[in-house]
Amino acid sequence: MESKRTFLIVTNNPLVAECVPADYAVDFENITYREILVKVRDLVYAGHRLYTHPLSGSVKPNETPYKSVVVSRLPKGMEPEEAAIISNSIETFDKFTPRKRELTQQMFKDFQLIDYTLLCGAVGLDAAAGLSNRKSH
Repeated sequence: MESKRTFLIVTNNPLVAECVPADYAVDFENITYREILVKVRDLVYAGHRLYTHPLSGSVKPNETPYKSVVVSRLPKGMEPEEAAIISNSIETFDKFTPRKRELTQQMFKDFQLIDYTLLCGAVGLDAAAGLSNRKSH
């Protein structure tokens, strides 16, 4: 992974937006998991490099509402392999039947924590330190 100055975290996870240090570039939007994938696809097609896999982790896309993906902050030239990865990730996402269930507040928090922890591992952040700096617990 490159320096934190050279990458952008694209996420719909409010925990990431709250806990990642301010000197990291975070593009947070309150959109769906699929919309995050489409946003990342558009960035990759525009030449941003894909630094984390769009379907990383063991949580299936139909089970969690949150996703964080790391791309280069600036375009570097479109890579066909990375364009294929993000396109295939969207196709894979679309194959999963949406689960019909009510998520409790605790479930939302748990899914946020899973995504945040995966992201921290990918970019070398101390997840516990970020959580301890939260304004609200």
